[in-house]
Amino acid sequence: MQFRYKYYGSTTVDDTSASQAFSFAPDTLRPPVAFDGLLRRDSHAHLAFREALSALHSVVVSDLRYRGRDKSAYRAWLAENEQSMLARFMAQAVDLKQRSEEINTELRSLRQRKIKLLEPFYKAQSAYFSWLFWNNRDAWFVLDPVITVHPERVLFEAFSQDESTYCAVSVRHDVFDRTGEMACGTTNIDYSASLYDEFQKIRDYKATRLQVDPAGFTVATGDDPAFREEKIDLPDSWVRGFLQVSSAMTLPATVVELHPMDLHNLCAVLRQHKERAGPRSLRFELAPNGPARMVLEPWNIELTARRSAIVGAPLTEPRTIRVWGRRRLLTLERLIALATRVRVHLLGTGMPSFWVVDIGDITVTLGLSGWTANDWSDAGRFDLLQPRHEVSDATKLSVAGALQCDWIASSAELATRTGLPKADVDAALGLWVQAGRAVFDLPTNRYAWRELAREPLPMETLRFASPEEAAALTLIHDRRAKLGDIMSHGARIVVDGEVKLKDQLFTPRLILNADQQLVDGSCQCNFFRQNRLRRGPCAHMLALRQLAQPRLAELPPATSPPPVTSATTAPATPGTNTEAA
Repeated sequence: MQFRYKYYGSTTVDDTSASQAFSFAPDTLRPPVAFDGLLRRDSHAHLAFREALSALHSVVVSDLRYRGRDKSAYRAWLAENEQSMLARFMAQAVDLKQRSEEINTELRSLRQRKIKLLEPFYKAQSAYFSWLFWNNRDAWFVLDPVITVHPERVLFEAFSQDESTYCAVSVRHDVFDRTGEMACGTTNIDYSASLYDEFQKIRDYKATRLQVDPAGFTVATGDDPAFREEKIDLPDSWVRGFLQVSSAMTLPATVVELHPMDLHNLCAVLRQHKERAGPRSLRFELAPNGPARMVLEPWNIELTARRSAIVGAPLTEPRTIRVWGRRRLLTLERLIALATRVRVHLLGTGMPSFWVVDIGDITVTLGLSGWTANDWSDAGRFDLLQPRHEVSDATKLSVAGALQCDWIASSAELATRTGLPKADVDAALGLWVQAGRAVFDLPTNRYAWRELAREPLPMETLRFASPEEAAALTLIHDRRAKLGDIMSHGARIVVDGEVKLKDQLFTPRLILNADQQLVDGSCQCNFFRQNRLRRGPCAHMLALRQLAQPRLAELPPATSPPPVTSATTAPATPGTNTEAA
């Protein structure tokens, strides 16, 4: 998928001893977006703004993918020659040992001569890579960050190069003394590596100005030499991963509120220890009416968060949730001293987690995939866990129009504004999120209008993010899936069915919450046994969900609280309840 940008000039920084001005060049191919604000001088706004954007930069440049050597050819050669080599060695073991000692002595002498001869080359090579690091780092950035100007905040979003980490920095307008015009909207900004160094120069004794310069939108002709075009080819996995982040934010989660010192203790242990073997998980031990305990494996170091609390309905029994890729949390280290609150949204064991750090009027949201090597595109099909509720095009357009007017609103507010049932509004918002036109804001539990791309994304190529979803439609078309009973248990809905494949018979089961979100289920297939719901539901569960949707739409809304079970508690607002997938 190709993204095309057209900037008028470049992002500039005017730095003097008394002031500093950042002028971002927006993408002129998008609708005009403008913002002009001066950071307040009577608070820690300068420090908080600097540290938040530094965390965003750390995510932009991060790439934790392991790149080992390809040994497949060597293994194939070894398999063919291992036996003959072993036989020859055993026959000549004594002579070979003596010859080996002579060769090792000669080899050490040659290596010393090599080091001495190549010393000038190594120095020159080091100098070259140092120059390349400082002069060509812009090529490292896969995609310029996305900036959204809303009536009450400015939102920066970025995705890591390894597609495993998402970061959003929300800056309320209270941080600024606005000095110029403002035009709401979303655009890409020209972002270079040198900007990070300029951010580090922000000080409270300097007047710091942030400007999204609208000058390029007023130029009459596109032939101006100041225009600069960029074309970046991105894999579908990058775009799909961005959409999966937004969908995952709306899912039920167990939310744990920590004190900033708890995050400090966690980062300190990670800095002091280096794991040599697995397991490498961060284990949350949660108990009713008790503090959260974080256990770092394999050392089994236990950190008790005595000032922690469960957000939402209290737990009724102990719960254990394990997450991986914990070293990515070091991105938040610089924010600890300024943080007032840290909230962890846990979707379940092996599933993504969101770490929301409040710094006064600035909020940093760090989204981590299930583990570092599992990018967001492969982490799970979280859009498939949403209610499969069909809505008309008129309903979708009505909800989109209302959200565009308010820019940020909850589903309940949009339902009141449009006069539509809340179930239809939730379904329409889910579709806009999956299309990249809206995003769920975890800190405020509201939806915001944010268009990821200038033009509508090609959903026909992004629709089937996994073979399981495509296989589900095939099962339905071939009439291999059959719907069974649909039973209500309080606010829970249990859906049973069966799927016949040649000589195999599967009996998938779905457990939905009051919002008809898939929170649990079972199937006898190999995909479910290996992954549970960590990579989304299997094809048999998806087929059953599609068949059940017409009957689910006819069910009356649940009003009674869900029964107490061994796995879940009462759900609340999406993204902030205590129900783990």
